[in-house]
Amino acid sequence: MKKIFTLTLLFMSVVLTAQETEAVEETKSFTLSGSVDAYYQTYLTTSDDSGQSYGTAFADQTGFALGMGNLIASYESGKVGAVLDLVVGPRGAGATFSDDIVDGIVNQAYAYWNVSESTTLTMGRFNTFLGYEVIAPAANFNYSTSYLFSHGPFSHLGLKADFAISEDFSLMLAVMNPWDTNNTSTTGEYSFGAQLGYSGQYLNLYYDSGNNDGLGFEIDYTGGFDLSDDFFLGINAAYNDNDGSGFYGAALYPQFATSDEFSIGLRGEYFGYHDKDIDDLPSVFATTLTGSYTVESNLIIKPEIRLDSWSNWDDRFFDADGEDASSLAAFTLAAIYTF
Repeated sequence: MKKIFTLTLLFMSVVLTAQETEAVEETKSFTLSGSVDAYYQTYLTTSDDSGQSYGTAFADQTGFALGMGNLIASYESGKVGAVLDLVVGPRGAGATFSDDIVDGIVNQAYAYWNVSESTTLTMGRFNTFLGYEVIAPAANFNYSTSYLFSHGPFSHLGLKADFAISEDFSLMLAVMNPWDTNNTSTTGEYSFGAQLGYSGQYLNLYYDSGNNDGLGFEIDYTGGFDLSDDFFLGINAAYNDNDGSGFYGAALYPQFATSDEFSIGLRGEYFGYHDKDIDDLPSVFATTLTGSYTVESNLIIKPEIRLDSWSNWDDRFFDADGEDASSLAAFTLAAIYTF
């Protein structure tokens, strides 16, 4: 009986140990995801060989062009984890301020610690919390990007803390290197960020000294509302100031889903510059109409027409006859594959 009892205890111990090991192993996970995108663009108001562009980030070539390849590796074990996000191609180079569009480029690289169910600490390089749009094209409805997105920071290098205050409220606090200093900072300066969220609406604050091409102060609102099951309205507004000069703007993103596969959306944006010493600085009203068709959940086709019209900047562009023009229109067809 003693032998049977001993063997029973030994068996139970092995089973319990195996269960504990299995439980630990179940908390470990590795995921690999990413996207590839390319596009065709032609101007409607001038020739394609004019060398012009809207001046916003990415998608600034005519003819057939590559966007970027994006590969994201994520590993989590228990309460800690890490993310490595690599990009190649012109869009990736533009997002990371790199002159090399072929070699691997680090878009994001950070480690995190889920201190509790409501608190997470993240340290490393992470994409910005400011603005409505993001770097990865698959996460944006419009393929081309807005002026507000293009003028704000793309990424930060530093430490941030995310707090889930309740089911509706969230708070993020961050200390980082100055604006778009994504590798090292040799100035001895730092930037500070905060985000207050409530039910999908976010108020964002950013501050650095404004020295060494810094951004200065920016306040930004990002949010949206489901007006019906098929109709969503996104909103973005921001004001930036750096020693009396900067930019401001607002954009609306109405989007209507006609079916599970196809949606149509508009981005209407007003953007301008301000300076305490200069009056009548340029401003632009940019309208972008985009269709989005999803093929078998992985491939997204986006036809797009965009028209930008500037005020107080009559020679911003030139037309097909080489005459000064204040507006530029283009047609773009993009293909985005996600995995």
